[in-house]
Amino acid sequence: MSRPPLDGVTVLEVGVFLAAPFATRQLADLGARVIKVENPDAPDPVRSTGPFVDGAGVAFAQINRNKESVALDLRSPSGRAAFLRLAEWADVVVENLRPGSMRRLRLGPEDLQAVNPQLICASASGWGQSGPLTDRPGLDIMAQARGGLMSVTGESGGDPVKCGVPVADLSCALYLALAVTAALQARDRDGRGEVIDVSLYESVVSLAVWEAAGWFGRGDVGHRLGSAHQSMAPYQALRTHDGHVTIGAITPATWAAFCAALDLEALRDDPRFGTAGERFRHRGELIPLIEQATMGRSTADVIAGLDAAGVPCEPIADYSQVFTDEHLTGRDFFWSPAGEPASVRQVASPMRFSRAPVRRNTGGPALGQHTRAVLTEVGVPAEEIEAVLGGTTAARP
Repeated sequence: MSRPPLDGVTVLEVGVFLAAPFATRQLADLGARVIKVENPDAPDPVRSTGPFVDGAGVAFAQINRNKESVALDLRSPSGRAAFLRLAEWADVVVENLRPGSMRRLRLGPEDLQAVNPQLICASASGWGQSGPLTDRPGLDIMAQARGGLMSVTGESGGDPVKCGVPVADLSCALYLALAVTAALQARDRDGRGEVIDVSLYESVVSLAVWEAAGWFGRGDVGHRLGSAHQSMAPYQALRTHDGHVTIGAITPATWAAFCAALDLEALRDDPRFGTAGERFRHRGELIPLIEQATMGRSTADVIAGLDAAGVPCEPIADYSQVFTDEHLTGRDFFWSPAGEPASVRQVASPMRFSRAPVRRNTGGPALGQHTRAVLTEVGVPAEEIEAVLGGTTAARP
């Protein structure tokens, strides 16, 4: 079997919560060796976030799978010295502490690249490493709010709503992982390290594709539309007799097929809805007329009819249905780490390669589980390792 794509790359993570740890999870899935460096007395708070199985946090196991854990107090001389030894040996450092924190520890990019000029130093933060907002707290909901996302999320005329998943954290993490892989490619070309700065704020704003087009093209300000599309109709959730169905009848062919499947030929021939532009402009009149038909049928009946007509449609699933979905299970999308409770299932990486496998090894490591072994591997003298361990139970392995 071929090696994973990033096999041979070593990544140090100084991360908490989500942005940096989720970024390094992508790198670990792709084969990188990821060593999570945590303060033995103040580890990643996600460790103490439930639910728990056999005393272990399931969320931590999801976010930090395929990693090793080294417990270091970076404020101590011995911890800082050990981290510099690790940086000398590593390819990448990823961190998401408050901007300036690593520099105050004398572990900023200039300190790390002094011992390893080829090192890639990647930072995730709320607002970026520079600019007027740099020092403000930057949580996911703040980035969603200031980044405009909450202004277009929710029902028309309703209160602003954040996305159901932490999309600012997650998009920042994915951009960070992409930037790291690009920097590795550039380093292979020119032999030089890199400093990467990705923020939650800019990551969220970068997702505003339709909103940016509207503003820069016509000066339009986006607003909340519920499940409706910003420029096309019908493309949204519709009520049925027993629930909802999502549809996307936005091309001439699918619009005609949609009308035929639901016996709505009168709408197809109505001049108000004759073109895609007209349907969008008159969507306030169009959707109630469509729902007069869909609300008289079950979700299953609507989907069966639209499927037969070749119209894009899907039911709205809850996560109990998602995590047991026959398509996902048929594609082996959920897996359990070896030696861990069967209930600690993992959602696999969506990246699939024809030759190189994506790693499915372990769940989240115990705090400090690999401290002694990793420090020994990189040549830290035994007496310095004992100084690092310093009697901290979490760091003893």
